[in-house]
Amino acid sequence: MATDKQFKKELQNGRMIESTEEMTDGYKKALKQILLVSGDTELMSAPAYYDQSLNAPSLDARASCISVIQDELGHGHIAYRLLEDLGEDREELIYGREPHEFRNTYGFDQHIDNFAELVTAHGLFDRAGITLLGDVHENTSYAPWKRALTKVSKEEQFHLRHGETWMRRLANNSEKTREMLQDAVDWMFPIGVEWFGLPDDKKKHDEQLEYRIKGKSNDELRQDWLSRSMPFLTELDLDVPAHYDEEQEKYVLEYDMPIAFDADNKEWRYDEQISWDDVIDRWRGRGPANEKYVNLIQSGTVEVEV
Repeated sequence: MATDKQFKKELQNGRMIESTEEMTDGYKKALKQILLVSGDTELMSAPAYYDQSLNAPSLDARASCISVIQDELGHGHIAYRLLEDLGEDREELIYGREPHEFRNTYGFDQHIDNFAELVTAHGLFDRAGITLLGDVHENTSYAPWKRALTKVSKEEQFHLRHGETWMRRLANNSEKTREMLQDAVDWMFPIGVEWFGLPDDKKKHDEQLEYRIKGKSNDELRQDWLSRSMPFLTELDLDVPAHYDEEQEKYVLEYDMPIAFDADNKEWRYDEQISWDDVIDRWRGRGPANEKYVNLIQSGTVEVEV
């Protein structure tokens, strides 16, 4: 087998991987890491979206929200099925882990408390998911995941359209619904910024890039998300702490990352500077809805006596 350095060079030159027999240990480890985050994030979005989907303001809206949940569960299944091909136990991943062991992105550890928050999650969080998985779909060297993401990408676009459609309606419906929408954006937008992980200059190594499991760096993905989210939020005349900088020709934040987050009250403390180690500790410690959402998923298992 080629050395890891040679293997990485082959991948950068376009080689595709079909099976575990073709992988180095380093490749398999990096692939498992990203698939686990993807699977856990898709799975945990379902209970996060559940309660407020039932409170949708019309039958059509409720049906669309439930369809989103069904899609997310299917997307989680895809990631776990691929992990199974890599030697992991799917049942153990879903039902055998403690809540704090899940590796979903932090946005789905928060309580979604009203319909405005639900559709903003569809509009901002699902946009982040599209940004990440769209990059994987286009650039990944792991062929089975590339094929599976063809279906996922189409369904995620539906989630995003649903969220943006309802965000427009709420923004233009009444002062009360606009206020609720702004409140949702206030705490969800910085979580969307955080979604893509550490800044590039804080990462010592990025095996997922080196193995071409994904194609873009964290900061490149963050900028992609900003470049698609900001015009829409500006269209709705919503306040967000970011703007387009003509000189730099990119979107810039109006605060210095990272900042402290009061998870219980869903408030960002922009004047309280913290370290990225603090952020990682918050991610690993999980958020206030973590146990509730994992328990809701795991309560679906039953023991059948033969």
